[in-house]
Amino acid sequence: MPLLVEMGWGGLVQAPTTITWTDISTRVDEVQGVSITRGAADELSETQVGSATLFLDNQDGSLTPGNASSPYYPFVRKLAPIRVSVAVMPTLSGSAPYPMAMLGDDFDDGRVSSTLWTTNTGGSGVETAEGRLRITIAPGVDTNFTSVRQWSLASSKVTAKLTTVPAVNGSSNCAASMWVLSTTSGTRIGWRYDALTGVLAAMSQTGFADGTPTNLTYSAINHAWLRVRESGGTVYWETSGDGFIWTTRRTLATPAWVTSQQHALDFPTTRTGGTSGYIEWDLVGAEIRPRFWGVVNEWPVRWKGLSSKVMITCSDMLKRLGSAPVLRSMLAEEILHQDVAGVTDVVSAYYPLSEAADSASAGDISGGGCGALAVTQAGSGGTLEFGGEGLAETGETAPTFTPASASNGKYLVANLGTVFEQTSNTYQMTLEFWFKTTTTSRAMVGLYETNLDHQVVIAIDSSGQLVVDYTDVGGALATFTTFNVVNDGQWHHVAWDAHDTKRFYLDGVASTFTVPVPNMTGMRHLNVGGYRGGRLFVGQIAHLAITHSATGVIDTLAPLHWEAGTTGFAGEDADVRIERLTRYGGLNSVTVWGTTHDPIASQGPAGANALARIREVESTEAAKVFAERDWFGIAYQSRDIRYNPSPSSEVFTISYADLDTDEVEASDDDQKMVNIVEASRPGGATQRVTAPASVLAYGEKPQPLALLKTSDLSVLDAAAWLVSRYADPPPELREVPIEAYSMSTYLDILDADIGSYFSVTSLPSQAPASSMRVTVEGYTEVIKDTSHKIQFHTSKSATDSVWVLDDAVYSVLGSTTRLAY
Repeated sequence: MPLLVEMGWGGLVQAPTTITWTDISTRVDEVQGVSITRGAADELSETQVGSATLFLDNQDGSLTPGNASSPYYPFVRKLAPIRVSVAVMPTLSGSAPYPMAMLGDDFDDGRVSSTLWTTNTGGSGVETAEGRLRITIAPGVDTNFTSVRQWSLASSKVTAKLTTVPAVNGSSNCAASMWVLSTTSGTRIGWRYDALTGVLAAMSQTGFADGTPTNLTYSAINHAWLRVRESGGTVYWETSGDGFIWTTRRTLATPAWVTSQQHALDFPTTRTGGTSGYIEWDLVGAEIRPRFWGVVNEWPVRWKGLSSKVMITCSDMLKRLGSAPVLRSMLAEEILHQDVAGVTDVVSAYYPLSEAADSASAGDISGGGCGALAVTQAGSGGTLEFGGEGLAETGETAPTFTPASASNGKYLVANLGTVFEQTSNTYQMTLEFWFKTTTTSRAMVGLYETNLDHQVVIAIDSSGQLVVDYTDVGGALATFTTFNVVNDGQWHHVAWDAHDTKRFYLDGVASTFTVPVPNMTGMRHLNVGGYRGGRLFVGQIAHLAITHSATGVIDTLAPLHWEAGTTGFAGEDADVRIERLTRYGGLNSVTVWGTTHDPIASQGPAGANALARIREVESTEAAKVFAERDWFGIAYQSRDIRYNPSPSSEVFTISYADLDTDEVEASDDDQKMVNIVEASRPGGATQRVTAPASVLAYGEKPQPLALLKTSDLSVLDAAAWLVSRYADPPPELREVPIEAYSMSTYLDILDADIGSYFSVTSLPSQAPASSMRVTVEGYTEVIKDTSHKIQFHTSKSATDSVWVLDDAVYSVLGSTTRLAY
C-alpha cells in the first residue's frame, strides 16, 4: 500500500489545474504515519476544518524554509498546496489469463522482478531510491521492458504513472511508450511519447503504424497518469492528473485480438544520436484513493541530535472559507467577485461610499489603486455628510449631498490614476451606481480626460429624466435623454455600457434604446455629486463601480446587482446560495449532492464571513457542507441524500468480528434528544412544535431554530422534521473502528465518505439488532506502512427515513410514517 504525498510547489491553491505536483512520498515517516481528520462527530454537529499531520525527513535541508540550496526553493512556504492519496496495489488471484488490472508493481523494493518483467534489455530498467522504474535511453539502443505474457485487457485495464518524460538531449529521434502487446509483432494498443515534438499519442498500431492517432500536446499536469481500458466492446485511452479523476482522450471499437489473446505489457524506448537520458514510470496497476487535499499551515524544523525532521500540519479548504474576511453586503460582494466572462478578477474602481460620518473622503476598494474621492468645495456653503441611511438591503450607509445651490456646495473628486487611464485606452467601461433624489437639473457622476477631449456625465434634466451628456472632441457636451423620470425620492440603480452595444439599464431592466455615446478613452478624473464645480446634486449616491472588460457585460451585471441591492437574492434555492457564498469566500468549486433545495431568505447585509453565512444555509436546510478530499472545493449535501438508503447503495458491509476493537458500544441516551422546537425566520412568525409523549417521559429537551426560510410553513416543516427524528432517538453505533488495510473490501472502505452508509452485520445476540446500518458523519484515520486504521464517526441511518406510500419498509404505521420535507 504505497502512500502518495505530493506538494504543489509554487502552485496557486485557487488554480488547481495549473499546479505541477511533486512526489515527496519517500520523505514521509510511515512508522509514525499520516493522521487525517475530516467531518463531524455526529449528524447534529458542524463539520470541522479537515486536518492532516505528517512527519517528513529533512536531513538534506530541502524542507527548511528559506534554504536557497533546496530544489524546492523558494516555495517551501506556508499555505503551499498538498494532497495525500493511497495507492492500492492489485493482488494476483485465480489462473491465467489474468485480468490486466491484476498486473501491479510499485517499484519500491530496490530490485526489478525478473518473474514479472521477463525482458529488460541490457538491464536498462532499474528501480530508483525514490521507488520508481527508471529506463535508460541511450543513443542507438532500442530497449524493451516487457512483462510475462499472461494478461487480458478484455473487460480490464492497465494504469501507470508517467513520472518523468525523456529529454531530447540533442537526439534526432527519441521516444518512449506503454504498449499492450498482441501475439502479432507490431499489433499493439497504448501510448507513445515523442520527445522531439512533445506529443503524447493514443495509438492502436498494426504493423507498427496507426494512421489516425489522437495526438495530445504533453502536459505534466494533465497527463501524469495514463490508462488503457476495455469495456463493452470499446477501448478507451484515458489520462489523469491525479490517478483518480480520468479524462477520455480516444475511443475505438475493440480489435478482435484484445478479446481472443493473452497479452504482455511493454515499456519500450528508442533514441538516435545525442546523449543518454531516461524515462521514469511508477505505480503500475495502482488504484488511487485521495484522502486529503489542502494546504500546509507551517514548516517547523525539528532536530533530534543531528537528525532533522519537519512535522507539518495541514488544513483543507474549509480553512480558506473560515479565515476569509467578514463579508460586505451581498451587493458589494457581487461587485467585488464578478462571475462574468471577460471579468477575470475585480472591477477597475469601486467606491461603496459607506464611510463613517466623520469622513472627509471615500476610498476605492477594488484593489486597483484608484485615488480617493475627496470632499471638494464649490463656491461656498452646503454640506456633504457621510453615514446617512443607505440601501436598506445592504445595511450600509451612504453620503447625503445638500448644496446651497447648483453652484454652491460640496461634491466628491478623484484622480483615478495612470493604471485606470491606460486601461480605459484599451477597454471600454460599464459604469453603475445607486442614487436617490427629488430635484432636477443636477449632475450625479461624471468622468473626463485630463485635456477634456473625452467627457461623459450621468445627470438629471429639468424634467427629472435621466440624461447622458458627452463629448469626444472637447467643447460643449451633447445630451441624450433616456425619458426615464427618476426624481421620485426612491433608490434607483443605473448602469451604462460604453461598449459597442451602448446598453442602458435602469433598476435592472434594459432600455429599449441605445445610448449613442462615442468610445470614451483617456478617462482619469471622476466627479460624484456634481460635475466640475457645477450642477451640484441633492440627495444620496452609493455603490459606484466601473468595470473594464473586453466585451459588454452589462446584461449580466445590471440585473444581478439590482437584485442584490433590493432583495439580497431572497428566494433563490439553497444550492445556488451556497455556490454564491463560496465564490465570495474565494472558492469557485462546489459539488452539489441531492435535489431538495428550498428557497432561502436574504443574507444581504454585511456582518459575517463566508463560512458563517454558509453555515446559516446549512442549518436552515438540515444539509451538510464539507471540503472535498480530491479537489479544490467544497461539497454540499442536501438532506434528501439521506432519505431511505437502500442496501444496494451501501459502500460496504462489515462483520462485527472484523471491527478493530473489543469495545463496540450501542448508545441509547438523551445526547441528541429534542422534543420542543421554537423556530423563527426573518420577518416571519415564531412557531413551536412539541412531542408531548417525549416531554412526559423524559422532560423538556428544547432547541431554538433561527432559519433563513421564506415562508412560515417551511419553518413549521423544519421544526417538525427535527422533533420527529429526535423526540426519542433509537440506539445507534456512533463509532466504528476498522483496520481497513487487511480487509478484502479495502477499496470499498476507502470509498466511504461523509454521507455514505454501510452496515455492521453479525452483531452479538445482546445487540438491539443483528445488523445496524450507519451513516458516516466523519472519521479519523492513521495511515502507516501496511496499516490503515479508520475510526468512523457514525449515526443511525434510519433517523432520516421518510414515508413512502405502500412500501413494505417505509410505510409502517407509527414507525416509518415520517413525512419528508
